Amino acid sequence: MSIEISAMTKRFGKTDVLRGIDLAVQKGELVALLGPSGSGKTTLLKIIAGLEWPDAGRLAVDDQDWLQLAAQDRRIGFVFQHYALFPHMTVRDNIAFGLSVRPRAERPGKSVIAAKVDELLHFLQIAHLADRYPGQLSGGQRQRVALGRALAIEPKVLLLDEPFGALDAAIRRDLRRWLRGVHDATGSTTIFVTHDQEEAFELADRVVVMGAGRIEQIGHADAIHDHPATPFVAQFMGATVELPVTLHSGRADGAGLDLSALTRRALPDGPARLLVRPQDITPVPDADAPWRITTRMSNGAHLRLVLNHPEQGEAEADVPRRAVQAAALVEGAPVRLKIEAGTIFPQDRSAPPATATPKSPQARLESSR
Repeated sequence: MSIEISAMTKRFGKTDVLRGIDLAVQKGELVALLGPSGSGKTTLLKIIAGLEWPDAGRLAVDDQDWLQLAAQDRRIGFVFQHYALFPHMTVRDNIAFGLSVRPRAERPGKSVIAAKVDELLHFLQIAHLADRYPGQLSGGQRQRVALGRALAIEPKVLLLDEPFGALDAAIRRDLRRWLRGVHDATGSTTIFVTHDQEEAFELADRVVVMGAGRIEQIGHADAIHDHPATPFVAQFMGATVELPVTLHSGRADGAGLDLSALTRRALPDGPARLLVRPQDITPVPDADAPWRITTRMSNGAHLRLVLNHPEQGEAEADVPRRAVQAAALVEGAPVRLKIEAGTIFPQDRSAPPATATPKSPQARLESSR
């Protein structure tokens, strides 16, 4: 089923949650809505499901106006983060639920329902769990049951809201590969919400990056990673270091910066913002350079360096601990910064530049362990 969303807005009280969303999803496509908390992605998913209604806009599925349909008439498969299984029902009965509660005129016979459930139990590799109750299952097993219940009704659209958010990292990795296989086998049109970049890029055909109720960028992993469309996307993708530069004929220049690796940009001359990831900064020992290493920490594989410039403030760099120049990168050492990759945006002349808010060096070190 193809999905067309146009000019969709939604407000809760004085808060604009969706600010003019335009999105087209093709039949059989798997699309991820990626963004931080409060970006509007779950609200958009609930509107597609019929659990929320927009203030304005259009939602069409195969050219049918779904805003005229109640939730139960949309035949949506919805998988929640916390499973929402019925604890008093067995796995078999949970999966059968959506079929068994249909109006009598539309309800399949008991033998048809039983056959469908058996088919899904084997397809999802949980046949041995059929007579257990949710309380007897692991988190990953419960999520498979929740997906089986959603698939049982043969949904026109499958929606997943942070489907693996309650699971640990190792199980999430295994399940998202498995989910991609399920999607390919069923050919469903699937939209899932996540704040996990790795999950979105590994699973989805396309990723929709959302921020503050708007779509900031739509594309594939490499394009979004290498060519963020806005400062928000760049920062969300890890470019937490902002450096002031000056553009001359499309080339950037900055004090103590080696920007020779950056391509020429079709931007006007003048001040600009360079957003860069800490791992794309290589400090090079240079006695005449204006940058100084003020903090040096190691997590075994990488050095985390805090760098200071007397006028430009602080920056952070991640350097492999066994890199050739690593031994010379000691606290107090003067360095110039070779920028391996980054994105340049024109300076907003009407307001001060937005500053990134990276984690503290200690927090970044802890998060990598």
